[in-house]
Amino acid sequence: MTRQEFIQLIAPIAVKLRLEGSPIFPSVRIAQAILETGGNVNAWNNLVGYKVGSGQITPYWDGSHVTASTWEVIDGTRLDHVPGDFRAYSSIENGFRDQDLLFQNTRYAPVRAAATPEEQAQALQSSGYATDPDYAGKIISIIQSSNLKQYDEEVTRMLEELQAQIAALQTRVTAIEGLESMKTVPAWAQDAVNAAVAAKLIDTPTGGSYDFYRLLTVLHRKGII
Repeated sequence: MTRQEFIQLIAPIAVKLRLEGSPIFPSVRIAQAILETGGNVNAWNNLVGYKVGSGQITPYWDGSHVTASTWEVIDGTRLDHVPGDFRAYSSIENGFRDQDLLFQNTRYAPVRAAATPEEQAQALQSSGYATDPDYAGKIISIIQSSNLKQYDEEVTRMLEELQAQIAALQTRVTAIEGLESMKTVPAWAQDAVNAAVAAKLIDTPTGGSYDFYRLLTVLHRKGII
């Protein structure tokens, strides 16, 4: 698999998760996956070097794991062929989603708060995600050499387009005489509304019209939000 083929496989997943509210920039996610795997998909679908750790089961990890050789830097010395137990997943997406759960920990607050890919790469290193002292620099270098910020820009563009569509719909709905806002979110639209709130497309989930909720549901089913 070439690096470009690897990127083309990972990028849509990274973009999708960011649209759904993931704190990780697509550029950082892709670059980290390249750094951790060398640009090859391993058989256990763990592209981010996520070890078993506490072993707590999550909605995306069932406890499966593999033992693989890695290297670590301890007290400034690189140690090769260090065995490590890594989480194994049924899909690449589940691996990324499980990593997002890890990043909800207080320890990774700087990762979530990062305003740029560069800040986020530095935050991954300072939060202790990896022992490599050059971890952040390597991620930033991969982002630059592979032009990965285009995927961050894609997310921004898609969100702007969605916000414009929603604003236009709200304007049309307001213009229709006698059309009253729904006081509660319809059950069939709840998942779509939750996704729109997580992606920061809307601030208030209630008070929309039937057509408004229908549009959100269509966009959600198409995987756009």
